[in-house]
Amino acid sequence: MKIARLLAVGMALAMSLSLSGAFAQGKVTVKILAGQSTTDAGIENYITDAVAAKYPDIQLDWEVVGWGTDFSAKIQEYMKSGMPDMLVGKGQDIATFASRNILGDISGKPYLKNVVDAAVGSGSYKGKAYGVVYNALYQGVYYNRKLFKDNNIAIPRTQAELQTVIAKLKSLGITPFETHFVDTWSIGNITMQFMINDVFSKTPDWADQFRSGKVSYATSPLAKAVYGYNKLIYDNTWKDETFSLQQTNADGRLVQGKAAMKVSGSWSIQNFLDVDPNFDFGIFPFPNQAGNSKLIFEPNITFMKSAATKQSDAIDKILSVITTDKALGQKIFDQTKTASTIKGMGPSFKNPSQKDIEAYVSKGLLVDANSGNLQLVWGGFQDENAKDIAAWLQGSETLDQALKAADSRKAASKP
Repeated sequence: MKIARLLAVGMALAMSLSLSGAFAQGKVTVKILAGQSTTDAGIENYITDAVAAKYPDIQLDWEVVGWGTDFSAKIQEYMKSGMPDMLVGKGQDIATFASRNILGDISGKPYLKNVVDAAVGSGSYKGKAYGVVYNALYQGVYYNRKLFKDNNIAIPRTQAELQTVIAKLKSLGITPFETHFVDTWSIGNITMQFMINDVFSKTPDWADQFRSGKVSYATSPLAKAVYGYNKLIYDNTWKDETFSLQQTNADGRLVQGKAAMKVSGSWSIQNFLDVDPNFDFGIFPFPNQAGNSKLIFEPNITFMKSAATKQSDAIDKILSVITTDKALGQKIFDQTKTASTIKGMGPSFKNPSQKDIEAYVSKGLLVDANSGNLQLVWGGFQDENAKDIAAWLQGSETLDQALKAADSRKAASKP
């Protein structure tokens, strides 16, 4: 009897340990910090469902913040207290975070074979892959194609041609530019667009020269011209509402023909098609001083593994799902209205500007947004510059003060 009881106890203990192991397996939790744009809201639910369907033992614990407003600050907090298992940001975050040794190397992982080569490059730093770049945005001037066609307006390539377009639109009673400068990230974004085509295209290491004191915003004619483009837009939009109108309402006016152009990125497509699914719009590069601007390609949603995570295997499974689940991809691409960087996976929505994109690609008139974003960090520099530009446009600062303010924070400009 004693032996039988011992055997029973042993079997019970073994079963308990087995159940405990199963229970522990069911409690594998991956903590994720996601910096999202407005168009990305809710995609975390799609991803959670897709992962749960294939790996029910993996649970995703999401913390979602605004990429342009809170993501960098959150990273700084976690660098002191311990990083989450995964980060979801932008392609430009790779160099910033990898250089600080907070990302895990995913070079050689099988799921990277599902990503197009250019995107693998965008997710790499010093020859090692640190992120899965999932989609891409295009940036430039979105325009109401019908307005341009009905009024025989040609696509401008130079600043002089743009001035002609502006004058023609004004004569027709049409507001040239749609704006929503209430979002300072919008000012920061278009300013970097201008910097890429006017400054970095001519001097690729301009940011390094800036930090070494060889050039400055206050003394650079090109930097002043870049800031001046913001005023050009401000002078040719609805001044009384520029700093109060929300993006959705502003985008609606372009669709309705109340404005003709908007300097923006693919994130506006969602708003355009929500107002009118049949809206016909195109895109062209904002004309620079030399008349040789290129359309800007931006690696967007990027999944990164923390260097400190203890859930590396689970994260590899998650990334495998993300790069192979076509139903998941279609949901995300259709919602965000973005281009896929995953092989054999893409959106099903109609994008009228696609023919323009393909034309610029075929002519080699495409430039990676990282040519600027990897030189001048967003958080603490680009976003702060945008606030000074807003203050200048509204009259509370001079242009010289805004330019000197950028110079004063050069130490914060390095990614």
